Amino acid sequence: MLHAQARPTPAPSLQEMFDVAIIGAGVVGCALARRFALAGAKVVLVEKGSDILSGASKANSAILHTGFDAPPGSLELELVKAGRAEYLDIRDSLGLPLVTTGALVCAWNEAEAAKLEAIAAQGRDNGIAGLRLLNAHEARAGMPALSPRLAAAIEVEGEHIIDPWSAPLAYLTQAVALGARFLRRAELIEGRFGGDWTLATSAGELRARAVVNAAGLYGDEVDRRLGFTPEFEIRPRKGQFVVLDKAAFPHVPRIVLPVPTEITKGVVVCPTAFGNVLIGPTAEEQQDRTRATVETDTLRALLKRGAEIVPALEGMPITAVYAGLRPASEEKGYRIFARPESRAITLGGIRSTGLSAALGLAQHALKLHAAFEGPPLTPAGAPAVHLPNLAETRERDWQQPDHGEIVCHCELVTRREIEAAFESAVPPGDFGGLRRRTRAGMGRCQGFYCNARLAEMTRGRLAEPLAVGEDEEPRRS
Repeated sequence: MLHAQARPTPAPSLQEMFDVAIIGAGVVGCALARRFALAGAKVVLVEKGSDILSGASKANSAILHTGFDAPPGSLELELVKAGRAEYLDIRDSLGLPLVTTGALVCAWNEAEAAKLEAIAAQGRDNGIAGLRLLNAHEARAGMPALSPRLAAAIEVEGEHIIDPWSAPLAYLTQAVALGARFLRRAELIEGRFGGDWTLATSAGELRARAVVNAAGLYGDEVDRRLGFTPEFEIRPRKGQFVVLDKAAFPHVPRIVLPVPTEITKGVVVCPTAFGNVLIGPTAEEQQDRTRATVETDTLRALLKRGAEIVPALEGMPITAVYAGLRPASEEKGYRIFARPESRAITLGGIRSTGLSAALGLAQHALKLHAAFEGPPLTPAGAPAVHLPNLAETRERDWQQPDHGEIVCHCELVTRREIEAAFESAVPPGDFGGLRRRTRAGMGRCQGFYCNARLAEMTRGRLAEPLAVGEDEEPRRS
């Protein structure tokens, strides 16, 4: 099979006019592309990275939140609930998993236990059903591995785990099926509004009637490049995570949440859709928007905290460690602004609830866009899109006949899955994108045994090759 060399996607001709240009292909940008395409808009999604989820969206705890602890009456609460409801409504048709775990908000001393009634009352005021105060014995009856130090807990039935990478991929795949364009390696340089938008990117110029800024960690900078005075400031918040081996999974059937603080939801111990257990994140303020380093002492502290919560996790093998940056701002709430006079929308400050709220944010942006002057949109029917399953709770490709070969033995990824990813409507642009689409290289050996085979299979297909060939020069930093 001949493989085309990966190159930046050429920008459309200036003669081509889009109804909406979306800046940033994180989970929110992908949800926006789907929602506007379904509304009948001609959409272009512009991303400076080589693939979707290149920024903040690639690292999260994968929890589908109910909004029980969101600020009462807030837009965040409204959009988390709307996003969750739409995910539950469309997930079967898109082939997206839901691991129905429920959650326990655990108090580990009497001072924390005294706060549980107020948390439960707030959740009920937020319209969330399935909240129940439990004593320590009741909570441990549903999760015996919890430490006997537990004082009390709140059961939140509706908190669940999803696949955080397949969901945005499904959103964009459906948008592309409706004619949306996805431009990779196309960093926004400048936007000029003169009745319509002209957007200069590193891949060329394009034109659009309206623009939506969903640039995450660079949301304030993108507003500046569009010619606006930013009304918020991104203050990156780093979160470090530890991923434990699949042997830990039976001990953690539920999401274990701490009593939150004013700053953060705190360190969570939860299962993943892929059969591991996650501990994290931390909440560390920093100025750097690009580098999210992991630190040994912090990771040790996370492991210690995890073992304090679930003692069976002590000494459990570690599969991976990673860190991500959340696009927090100087205020706790979402920073959403509409500028009808220039047909522009900014969705900023979307922090830890972005995965849950993405579909709700897209609904909200479409409502804001409806107030703009311009030709009416004609809604389109939803095309059939069904993504391959990566969750351990459902049948995987390796369990089907004629899959070819097992390429990644840790995660049981087949050759057929890898080939299908490259032949899909939104193929991976870099190795991270391939990992998120297939789980190849994400298991216990972290690619030690399969990377050579993956390098052979992906030669000429990725923006940065996994190996240097005989006719290639190694990249020098």
